[in-house]
Amino acid sequence: MSAHALDKLDAVAKLVDKLTKDMGSLSMSPQERNTTLEELKVYGRDPRYADPIFTKEGISMLLTFAFHDKASSDTSRGALRVLANSMVLKPETRRFFVDGGYATKACKRLDTESWDDEFLLSRILFLSTYSDQKIKLTPLIKEHGLASSINANLGRHAMSKSATSRPTAGSMEEMALLETLKLLHNVTHFCPQEASAFISSVPHIISLLCSRSLPGTNVLDAPFGALVNSLLNLDLANKTCKSALFPSGEDDKLGSRLLEILDRAMREYSSSDLDATVTPLVKFLLEVYGIGPESIQKKLRDGILPNSEDRQSVLGKGSSLSARLLETSKDPMAPHLGPVISHLFFLMSESDASQFVENVGYGYASGYLFQNNVPLSAVAKATFDAADETGSPRPVNPITGQFIDREKPDVLPPMTEEEKEREAERLFVLFERLEKNGVLSVQNPVRQAIREGKLREITDDEVEEIE
Repeated sequence: MSAHALDKLDAVAKLVDKLTKDMGSLSMSPQERNTTLEELKVYGRDPRYADPIFTKEGISMLLTFAFHDKASSDTSRGALRVLANSMVLKPETRRFFVDGGYATKACKRLDTESWDDEFLLSRILFLSTYSDQKIKLTPLIKEHGLASSINANLGRHAMSKSATSRPTAGSMEEMALLETLKLLHNVTHFCPQEASAFISSVPHIISLLCSRSLPGTNVLDAPFGALVNSLLNLDLANKTCKSALFPSGEDDKLGSRLLEILDRAMREYSSSDLDATVTPLVKFLLEVYGIGPESIQKKLRDGILPNSEDRQSVLGKGSSLSARLLETSKDPMAPHLGPVISHLFFLMSESDASQFVENVGYGYASGYLFQNNVPLSAVAKATFDAADETGSPRPVNPITGQFIDREKPDVLPPMTEEEKEREAERLFVLFERLEKNGVLSVQNPVRQAIREGKLREITDDEVEEIE
């Protein structure tokens, strides 16, 4: 161990020992105590050679100062900061908070008008939901005010003077909101039986989602991704929730905001980031569409389903929102987002397979229908009509979804006999695999032709066509 490492380890041990001795008597001056905690926080940012902080004794000392009735608010916050950092860097320390019964004290203090306290207490409670020693959430919600505190804090954020603007990035208000939303999501995820206790938070969350100005880039950056996530485990069909989602006279406000966020998200995030970032948003859209009035459903259909302009070319190949969604639905980099997008298109097709094919084309619909056990042959059509920009019907290629009169003629040169033979062999193998896997119930057409005598051996100077 280097001299620098030994010096740090010795300094941390002395600070922990000094604070531990002061724990019972509070003999140090408040300023000296706070300065000592600040020094400890700086050392604890890098867990290497800071081991005394993360021991049971070290964490117990921090917990005592954090929740000591006689400690000043500055001392309490100083200890909470070191504690929160420790719980992030050393997950094994979380159990000391849970085992010591400090969650009840944290809940008692969580209903606060201090952004600092809200941030620190929410983060610590959030981290404790991942503790190896499982925290018992039901009593915290029903007996110790966890739900009422979260609901009140979100109400304060919605009523803040920053509610319709955007607080300075990294401000304590913004950080406190993010931690509260994360805590709400985890509590309702791990304790779904008590999720109804948080229904009164929904109007506050929707207000923030619809009114707060969006970031200039990466639209689902904090707090918007967290605002969406926080709603996913709640019963949005509840009367209170529906009134917040679709207020009288403004029932399309949420739809407009969600379409704006989705359109930007599909353009601003890379393929590798879309799966984790946008999947919750599309899941929320599914919920909103499923319970929304016809007006909101129509708005979402108009904004998401392919239109006549999209059908000027093969669906999924343009730059529109529907094209980007369809392209992502088949992207192997988005294994979770893809099926959710397909389900959204299916739901917007009235869960009808034929209408689904007409909306997105057989090429995009077939995989989803097969995976959900909808017979493919039941929805296949030669062609169908779709309205063009004038509202007049025009025939559409059912595979690609493109207007047939906009298809480009085949300009490929004719295949040579050798190419035809290779293609026939490839198709023969493909049909054999599909038939063996039960994907298709039809017979291999090549095998059938041989059995019916429609194929025979040919010489090198002749070509025989199947009748």
